[in-house]
Amino acid sequence: MNLLTQLLHLVGSGASAYIMSRNMRDAKTRPDMLAGFQLAESGSVPFLSALSQRAATEGDQWLAEKLDRHAQDEQRHGHIFAHGLKQLNKQVIDFKSLPKTTADGKPDERRRSPFFEAYFEGYSQADLKPETINWQVFFASTYILELDASKDFVRMANALPQDDAVSANLRKGILSVAHDETGHAAYLREAMERYLPHAEVAALIDEWRTRKVNAMLAMIGNLARRGKTPSLAQDGVPTELSEGMAATDSETQPSLTAA
Repeated sequence: MNLLTQLLHLVGSGASAYIMSRNMRDAKTRPDMLAGFQLAESGSVPFLSALSQRAATEGDQWLAEKLDRHAQDEQRHGHIFAHGLKQLNKQVIDFKSLPKTTADGKPDERRRSPFFEAYFEGYSQADLKPETINWQVFFASTYILELDASKDFVRMANALPQDDAVSANLRKGILSVAHDETGHAAYLREAMERYLPHAEVAALIDEWRTRKVNAMLAMIGNLARRGKTPSLAQDGVPTELSEGMAATDSETQPSLTAA
């Protein structure tokens, strides 16, 4: 990264950390934060599972096992955030019920991500499918996201109030997510180092760090134009979550069972 990109990274990371921590602490904005994380974590499970199967087919058992564990972790994370929403009597919005466009004919903002559009600029949807994505692209792009997420989750967890049981248990759950993300970043870094010379690993990380900075700027610009982020949570608890949470809590999210 050049000096300007480094400065933008520091400023952007600091601003992002402040905003996310503030929104997680604020009871009014917390549901949308939890809903966004539930969608992101749960939504990555099929992709990672397919990558694990691909790695196994290609004869890389080490990578297949790492990806399978990654998928299992993300599924557990989705349960943690869903449970956090349940404690607030909220659930993720039903995207199937949303119109594809707004009243003025523009695409519904909840169906697109300016951040990921900028992060993967130059790559088509076909390029990013699990059966076709270049392994180096996957390793480096996901490494940056997991590394940063591990730090962001710690900050958000520590920003939560600790004077009530619900927030205290949510904090424990988010800290466990942060711990997993640190492990994910570690195996992705190891994967790059297994298959590439040190100089190429450094260049890849530098490229995707720069992309992350540009993506953050795109996201901030989009937010400035819209004024606020679209809501991702709605009132109520899904029937399957309400009925099955007692069983799932003890199996997938032990840190939240007391909530």
